[in-house]
Amino acid sequence: MLLSGLKVIELASVLAGPSVGQFLSELGAEVIKIENPKTRGDVTRSWRLKSESDQNLSAYFSCANWGKKSLALDISHEKGHEIIMYLLQKADIVLTSYKPGSAEKLGLDYEAIRKINDNIIYGSITSFGRGNDKAGYDAIIQAEAGFMSMNGQPGGASLKMPVALMDVLAAHHLKESILLALLEKQRSGRGAYIEVSLIQAAISSLANQATNWLVAGEVPQKKGSAHPNIAPYGDVFKTKDQKEIILAVGNNSQFKALCDLIGLHHLTSEERFLHNQNRVGHRELLNGFLQDKISEWSRDDLLDALNKQKIPAGAIRQVDEVFESPEALEVILKNESYSGIKQFISKGLLQASDICPPPGLGQHTYEILQSIGVSSEEYEHYKNLGLIV
Repeated sequence: MLLSGLKVIELASVLAGPSVGQFLSELGAEVIKIENPKTRGDVTRSWRLKSESDQNLSAYFSCANWGKKSLALDISHEKGHEIIMYLLQKADIVLTSYKPGSAEKLGLDYEAIRKINDNIIYGSITSFGRGNDKAGYDAIIQAEAGFMSMNGQPGGASLKMPVALMDVLAAHHLKESILLALLEKQRSGRGAYIEVSLIQAAISSLANQATNWLVAGEVPQKKGSAHPNIAPYGDVFKTKDQKEIILAVGNNSQFKALCDLIGLHHLTSEERFLHNQNRVGHRELLNGFLQDKISEWSRDDLLDALNKQKIPAGAIRQVDEVFESPEALEVILKNESYSGIKQFISKGLLQASDICPPPGLGQHTYEILQSIGVSSEEYEHYKNLGLIV
């Protein structure tokens, strides 16, 4: 594997940092996840659905912690700090997600680690940057980065997306930075400090909604799923069998093909629907015409006909339906007891390695401590002290 032999220490929790750790493990790196025995490890171990019965691993924890070893170690204890510094001395990458000031208090900031390992790549995820100690879980970032103000039906309540997408986006930014830092290290031999904030990752991901304001001076508003710049794009319609589809018609030729297919030929010659900007301005009227015709079709028949004409459209599916598709089956991680999803998706030259399921809290503590010379007697002593699990 591409990253085989690389050693990663994960001092991060929740989703953003851990998903980067899993990404690296999928590419062959050894990832040691450091968890606090006092708090029973990563907080997502306790984020269980009402229906979950397994007390060892939660569904949430299982989404970002495959392929890792768990070392349950109290790094605030003098001996625990000594052990973590020994591991960091031998590491290539460290991942952190500390609140501002916490890494310094623990003696685990970049400058402290750099003194013992000048070649370390230090990847840090913060909420609002090192200079701002405001708490910033994903929901807060969705609100403050503008996403919630745009998400919802016109005139309706602002809505949070059901996935912690700001964490996911920040993780992707950190993955990119780490890969670039590894490339630079290969060239120069130098390590690097990398910081990605959730707020800036979110803002940079506003994409066309950002430039709708920056270029066109228009503040994005709630439009349901409709696209502010294209029509009919993102618009949802109900078929004869009471199922929903979404259209993503991006150009005039696709619009003409759609109208020809469903019996609205006359719309393509009307000025108000002739070009995309006209259609955006008359979206509500256009959608009324489309809904009338779409309601005459069953979902599967219509989608089959649309696909044959290369008209972009899709069924609105629930997650259980999604995981019946061949595309989804290819990204599932699975063993006898647990399932998860890959962080690295690629076909061709680079392929992810087979990895073990998410670890139990402290599952690899003895193995890791033994590998650095801790005796069985010392291990039991540390355990009795509550230093490890």
